[in-house]
Amino acid sequence: MERSDEEETAPDEDDAHRAAGGIINGRRSASNPPRGGDPPRASPGGGDPPRASPGGGDPSRASSGGGDPSRASSGGGDPPRASSGGGDPPRASPGGGDPSRASSGGGDPSRASSGGGDPPRASPGGGDPSRASSGGGDPSRASSGGGDPDLPNDVPDGRDISGPWISSLSSSSSSRPCPSLSPSSSPSSSCSVFSLTPPLPPSVELPAVLSETRLTLDVHQGAAAALPALWGSVPDRLAGIRYLRLGSEDKPGLAGALEVLPHLTALHSLAIRGHCFYDPQGDPLPGLLTALPASLSCLSHLEHLDLSFNQLSCLPPCLLTLPVLSSLLLCYNRLSALPADVGRLSSLTHLSLMGNELVSLPPSLCHLKALRTLDASNNRLQELPDEIGNLEQIVRLELSHNKLKRLPESMASLLSLRELVVYSNELHLMPLFLDNLPELKIDVRDNPLGRPPFPPPLPPTPDLTETKIPELHLGFNQHSFCVSSAGCHVFLPGGAELRFPPGCLLTTTRLEWAERRPERKWLYLEEHDVLLSRSLELRPHGIAFLKPVDVCVPHRRTKRREVVVRRFDGQAWSTLPAALRRGSEGHSSRPGGHPARLACCAVSQFSWFMAVSRPVKDSCCLTPAGALLVSSADPGMKLHFPPHSTVQTCNVTLQVLHVSVPAVRALCGDPQASVSPLMRLSQTPSTHFLQRIKVQIPLPSGVTGHTVDMSCLHLLHGDPAAQTWTDITSQVSLHVTHLYAIFYVTHFSWYWLWYTTKSCVSGAARKVYHKLKQFKVQFLVLQRRNDPSQVMLQCLPSNKVDGRLQSLSEQYDGPQPSDLCDLLEGEQFFAGFERGLDISTERPDCVGGRLCFVFYSSLKNLKEVYICPAQGHEGPVRGQVSFYRGEVPDDLPEEVARKRKGLDNQWLATFPLKLPALDSENAFVMADFQLPPLNLGDPESGYLTESNLLSISLQIGQDWRVIGINLGLSYQELERIQYKHRDNLGALVLEMLFHWARGQQNAGTDTVSRLVTAMMDSGRRDLADEIEDTVSIGRRKYSESLRRVGLEEESPPPPPSGTPQ
Repeated sequence: MERSDEEETAPDEDDAHRAAGGIINGRRSASNPPRGGDPPRASPGGGDPPRASPGGGDPSRASSGGGDPSRASSGGGDPPRASSGGGDPPRASPGGGDPSRASSGGGDPSRASSGGGDPPRASPGGGDPSRASSGGGDPSRASSGGGDPDLPNDVPDGRDISGPWISSLSSSSSSRPCPSLSPSSSPSSSCSVFSLTPPLPPSVELPAVLSETRLTLDVHQGAAAALPALWGSVPDRLAGIRYLRLGSEDKPGLAGALEVLPHLTALHSLAIRGHCFYDPQGDPLPGLLTALPASLSCLSHLEHLDLSFNQLSCLPPCLLTLPVLSSLLLCYNRLSALPADVGRLSSLTHLSLMGNELVSLPPSLCHLKALRTLDASNNRLQELPDEIGNLEQIVRLELSHNKLKRLPESMASLLSLRELVVYSNELHLMPLFLDNLPELKIDVRDNPLGRPPFPPPLPPTPDLTETKIPELHLGFNQHSFCVSSAGCHVFLPGGAELRFPPGCLLTTTRLEWAERRPERKWLYLEEHDVLLSRSLELRPHGIAFLKPVDVCVPHRRTKRREVVVRRFDGQAWSTLPAALRRGSEGHSSRPGGHPARLACCAVSQFSWFMAVSRPVKDSCCLTPAGALLVSSADPGMKLHFPPHSTVQTCNVTLQVLHVSVPAVRALCGDPQASVSPLMRLSQTPSTHFLQRIKVQIPLPSGVTGHTVDMSCLHLLHGDPAAQTWTDITSQVSLHVTHLYAIFYVTHFSWYWLWYTTKSCVSGAARKVYHKLKQFKVQFLVLQRRNDPSQVMLQCLPSNKVDGRLQSLSEQYDGPQPSDLCDLLEGEQFFAGFERGLDISTERPDCVGGRLCFVFYSSLKNLKEVYICPAQGHEGPVRGQVSFYRGEVPDDLPEEVARKRKGLDNQWLATFPLKLPALDSENAFVMADFQLPPLNLGDPESGYLTESNLLSISLQIGQDWRVIGINLGLSYQELERIQYKHRDNLGALVLEMLFHWARGQQNAGTDTVSRLVTAMMDSGRRDLADEIEDTVSIGRRKYSESLRRVGLEEESPPPPPSGTPQ
């Protein structure tokens, strides 16, 4: 007996990824049968099956694994004729050759399951068709567990798919227009050609979907509605149909098709599946089948039935009366139990129940004496029936991703069992009787083997309430807190959480926190990374904890990407894996909002933390024994490492980047172009492999092995350093199956599959890849309605602009958003006020009237400033503000500065701004505030102007009351201000700040320091830092002006040597 417990991060290719339906190692697993639309082929790689020679030659010599590799297609087939699902069935020789010898893998054909492909046709010579391997069925629909290889992502367990009971919709089938079948003559055809429009496209004619024995109505969305019309027009042709495929995403069309099915009594294979099509967002459309009519029990010849990806909550009773049903696929439905009489399916050889809600299996299931393959993975099974030992013919038993705690002793009698897959369960011990099955291969990964079944008992505690960790909820003005040895669960404003376990500190310690605006020098972003949060700084830096502390950073929502936490310890960056969860119900990111999305990591020291999203990475530890790595973002992407690929153990990483096909077509100018997801491969250490590594990548969207034109298919190799792409199609052996392309490499890089008629593919790929890293953004410049001197500038992704404008429309007004521009994540740009406008305050982020910005797609990228006429301008000003790429330039030529404060080739957008003239009534300032000019402090120690105070007031917000108390204002005065401006927070803040400032004009030179201290005591260190930076700028300018006019005191000469200081 062999037990495999490898260190692979991805499951075995034949085990966990049956849903991908790919061709692996030149053959298909017996547990991954093809779906039932096409008769099986002997070659799973897509080539034609070997035909027996009329003279009685040995057809087994045409093995899919032993052909000429230069002509083989993943398994030895002829690549130009590659088609894994649509070929003819194996032909038997006139002399009675056994068609079962054309097995796809050359192994024991009796082990091949017919659970996914159409049952093979009986040979004219009397060969046993049941022995023919079904490994060549259509892999686009194949799944022993119901997986759909066309899906870009794994189907999530327990998806809430709502839909009506389809069997009650028969009366509504007329709501969809039926196809018109008007015969038209064609000079090149001797038969009438019918128009199937609608529901099929006008270009689709009857021969494209209907052949002598096969009807395919799952290629075009809503095509099931064509079945009733076809039955009414050509019933004689449909009466002989043996293979039928239907999509189940259209309720009216499916209801009409179910009424016709009982008349198709010659059916051998029937597939009614969901997840055949996708919505505009790229998500698969669910199947809507909830029941089957009882009249389907008359399909006495039906051998294969696939009802995957639907909404069946129970097994349709009509299936129990089908006499020859041998393959039944019920993957990803809503089955919570099987009927007690399921044992009536006596002919069943393959049963797939993957991805349902089964808690147990009925004992009658074990009476299926002919059953060879049973897949009950991804359910909720807690135990197996003791009668499972009665499955005498079982060859493969798939039970992964359940909750099994033990295996029954009766399994010792399963002498035919060759493969037992029980990974990701709760097995603590493997029974000894499995040693009596020497040919059995077991996969037991991700089980708690060897661990005690229950955790050791905890020491008795007199009162459990004493061990509960206390909670601490901080306000915006509380930037420090104390943690004792008892631990603490701290909730920070904005949604962040810190959990200190008991015993992490020996003594009570005061800790601090601050939320910082992102600065480029304190950020580290890799290619295609997106910043999801501000930087959370925890102090003191480097403090060590005795136990790990959980740091949970709130982050923005992301789709189809991985969220990690980046940590900066003052010297280097590190990436920490993050556990994603929602925050506590009583603690939201904003008042009245939902709990924050949190990215949590365990740390032993404090530093800077931020949440970042990146393309999903999968990795595994590669040993000389070999490995299999499958992408969790797209199961169709796989790496197969044969044994002895490496001498030393190395870490291998697979990263997938999804690409928008419409964007590719717009950029390269080819309306038929399509691309696969971008595959990025790397390993540490970076060395060449000793064996060729098999790489499987999905074909571009809309391209299959049936329709591919190999002259338009290009495999591109990317150089990450030079950012170039090279067409290597002619340098590799590129094999094509129905849905995948397979090639071999000895070193890793970036790989991308293109399908286009363009001749210069490398240049188009370079252009598209550069655009992948950019965001479509728009700029906003708005003026407050009651104060035109207050201007808000913001840069947002284009999909967020409309909602933002709607929320600001009552308070702000201004020109329309800019045209679309392209910006990189973390790219710097600046805004310059021009043609008579200037910024009226000195700001640390402002240089010569130009504001610095850094674009982050998930953050606000917003600044508010007060503007004024530039020096020398009087009366009304019609100026503008322009945005430019790059850093703020230090010096500009005078002729450029007069026009634009930046280089024209870096220009992004320009907005007009109007500033009314200042009359005696100061009309464009808010009417409620006729505040006289004032300055705080003095030029030598530093002062704040009225404009500086206005800028500060914009950032105070809800902290105004705490700041007012720390400035020395009485509670009565604060209550008066609040009542006066109870409906206007901005006016309330201005009143409070200027009321205090007017009382400080004769209070001495330490006024500014008192303001700084009040901000620090209120927890607004950010405002305190900004005030100090503004004051230092004023002091420097004052000193420079004194030096220019020669009034600065001369520095005393240094004392002579030896003179005491």
